Amino acid sequence: QVQLVESGGGLVQAGGSLRLSCAASGLPFSRYNMAWFRQAPGKEREFVGRIHWTDKTYYEDSVKGRFTISRDNAKNTVLLQMNSLKPEDTAVYYCALDRDNYYSTDEWHYDYWGQGTQVTVSS
Repeated sequence: QVQLVESGGGLVQAGGSLRLSCAASGLPFSRYNMAWFRQAPGKEREFVGRIHWTDKTYYEDSVKGRFTISRDNAKNTVLLQMNSLKPEDTAVYYCALDRDNYYSTDEWHYDYWGQGTQVTVSS
């Protein structure tokens, strides 16, 4: 059974940093593209960024230069390093796995999801 488990969320002041982790199990992790999405209160879930199985990364414009996605295939883990956080980054953050390796920003392309971790940025 495929499982994705996020951790690392919390409360941080504006300008601060957090690092989220997503641990995967139940499949050969290194073969698949992984992505991070987020959902703020009252808003739809939105794409944050993804990392391909080749380690190539792609980011949504509002997080470029502040967020970095990396992966550790030996630990079946994908990381989201978030720096220079802003109050508008407040959301539940989800990791997702794309079994078909589409280069997509659409959530419906992603087959497996974690339960989410809350990130709150205070002003």
